Amino acid sequence: MRLLTLIIGLVTGLILLGSVEITQATQVTVSKDGPLTSVQEGIEQAERGDTVRVKEGRYVEFDIRIRKPVTLLGEGDVIIDGDSQGFVVVVEADRVTIKNIGVHNSKAGFMDDYAGILVENAHHVLIENVRLVNNFFGIYLAKSEGTVLRNNHITASGQRETNSGNGIHLWYTKDVEIRNNYIRGHRDGLYFEFVDGASISENTSEQNIRYGIHFMYSDNCRYERNTFRDNGGGVAVMYTSNVAIIDNHFADNRGSSAYGMLLKEINRSTITGNTFENNSVGLYMEASSRNRIEKNRFSQNGWAIQLMANSTDNLFHRNNFLANSFEVSTNSRQHFNEFRGNYWSQYEGYDLNRDGVGDVPHRPVRLFSILVEKQPQSLLLLRSLLIDLLDAAEKFMPALTPETLIDTEPQMNSVS
Repeated sequence: MRLLTLIIGLVTGLILLGSVEITQATQVTVSKDGPLTSVQEGIEQAERGDTVRVKEGRYVEFDIRIRKPVTLLGEGDVIIDGDSQGFVVVVEADRVTIKNIGVHNSKAGFMDDYAGILVENAHHVLIENVRLVNNFFGIYLAKSEGTVLRNNHITASGQRETNSGNGIHLWYTKDVEIRNNYIRGHRDGLYFEFVDGASISENTSEQNIRYGIHFMYSDNCRYERNTFRDNGGGVAVMYTSNVAIIDNHFADNRGSSAYGMLLKEINRSTITGNTFENNSVGLYMEASSRNRIEKNRFSQNGWAIQLMANSTDNLFHRNNFLANSFEVSTNSRQHFNEFRGNYWSQYEGYDLNRDGVGDVPHRPVRLFSILVEKQPQSLLLLRSLLIDLLDAAEKFMPALTPETLIDTEPQMNSVS
């Protein structure tokens, strides 16, 4: 009886399985000389999970809407040209992929944040190998989670902040991966506001009007192995906790208000393994506390570090300071941070017991740096004998520089 019941059950299951409609992802082809010549039409004809293959050519279309999970894939030199009419591509569905295409010429506007690609309220989107040229915003993510931006090339020719958008703009997003992108010529190369858990690695952001990265209210993020070069203001990281800034290169950010990196109200973060080279100011810190600044290289900057008095409980450990005009400057004689075990190329002490540690502390704040802050034109005297004498007298008997801002264990050789 049991055997008969089992056989009936198996037969019934096979019949039901055979009646289930099995669907497979298909392809929709868009081409300049085929039956489908519009990217929007191709997307509308596609079913969920389909691939819309766009053949080589220039397609003048704007406000293309993707409202289902599909893959938009270019073959050859594909350009979607928005003709400065609006958004170029708008993603409004989860699990969309955009790959191997060019997106050019979104509209520029002051009331709407027009973008080459807008991802809004959509999650787990992949944008890869996309060339974005002369868009107001390049890629704009709003309220998106789990999105990946990888191997994209984003350029614009903005001249002023007021008529330029950002290369990659994130607002209220979470767990985003941004890797190996190139951004140039936008207002900010990358802009983050209310972002959590982002990973930013191996990107190059250069020659942007304002900042290579402008980063605010975004906790638990990680920057690693990026290059920020020749941006108007350098990099700004503000109002954030638990950030890891590791093995990045900050270079050639020069000007009266340019920094390799500016930290404002940054707490409980790690800045390690970075190179600050040829900047007006390598690292500027204001109202930041409980951060570890370790194993960085400050080379040939005007000021290696400008440390404001309202920054407290920060540790500067095993950094290399090489050929900077000024090593450290501050705006108060009060000091509540620790410098320990750094290498200073301007250290003039000695090591009698040859243990690799200087026998006398190093005072990295020069009297002349204070004079320059108050009278910038005095910088013309930088190499004069008079300034050397003033600095020597101040080191012997500090009167204006912070008496406790010293490195008690200056290293005789560069550290790693």
